[in-house]
Amino acid sequence: MGTLPEWLIVVISAVLPGFGEPLVIEYNGYAEGDYVYVAPAAVGRITVIQAQEGQNVVAGETLFQSDDSHQAATLHTAQAQVAVALANLENLATGGREEEIDVILASLDQARADQHLARTTLERSQRLLVGGSVSQARVDADSASLQSADARVAQLQAQLSVAELPARSAQRIAAEATLEAARAQLDDARSALEDRTVEAPIGGRVDKVYYERGEVAVAGAPVVSILPPESLRALFFIPESDRAKIELGEVFDVSCSGCASDVAARLTRIAATPQFTPPIIYSRDERSRLVFRAEALLENPGDLLPGQPLTLRPRD
Repeated sequence: MGTLPEWLIVVISAVLPGFGEPLVIEYNGYAEGDYVYVAPAAVGRITVIQAQEGQNVVAGETLFQSDDSHQAATLHTAQAQVAVALANLENLATGGREEEIDVILASLDQARADQHLARTTLERSQRLLVGGSVSQARVDADSASLQSADARVAQLQAQLSVAELPARSAQRIAAEATLEAARAQLDDARSALEDRTVEAPIGGRVDKVYYERGEVAVAGAPVVSILPPESLRALFFIPESDRAKIELGEVFDVSCSGCASDVAARLTRIAATPQFTPPIIYSRDERSRLVFRAEALLENPGDLLPGQPLTLRPRD
């Protein structure tokens, strides 16, 4: 069949606008996104809120802070406990203090002097006993004094040896365990204090702030919701007749009211099973209502918001 004369096309186009123009394939859908809800780890009164609705934040930026006076006091207590446990361990590892050893040495010197005097006295008493100048009872008393002096010297020497030795293994093990427990409590206290300042886990736009300064936020209850730009995607439906022509990874140009001209969407998912648009009548005549749900990741979404209507056109 030959082509229509140009004049006839002009006449038909005047009566039927759009006649002779190429068919434009378009799919209607809407934007959807996955929000990130940021909540405190423990209950507390909010003292600072830095996040504002509509604000763009980056990962690691402070969103809000809760009262931390109790956690700060707990941290100081834990730091003191670590210092005490460390000092006890060092004391056990090095033995007695120098001052204590000096006292024992001084006592030992005195005991040795007493021992020397007792020995000299006994020797003199024994010589006098031979000449009959002293009695045997006096010699026996001087001998007992020497034995007492010998015992005192031996006792102080033993005390000096003990003072110069480190603690026994069991005592050191107990002290080391006490220090380890104190350090664990310190780490826990430091973590609890850090948790009072909540940072953005991901960058994006602050969508909603649910609390105000002075209110008590419950653990796990969202205080701020963030919409990451990479979570925005287009949801649309592909007719059954076009399903075989479209493949994953295909790029679509996206248009909407107020959208930038460079918004695009890359197809990431197509439903494996089709569904019907209403009315649900499975018949040959209703086959045109058979569609496949599809998702496409939005590129350069700009200020697009979830729920906003979109029109997608396959890119040539």
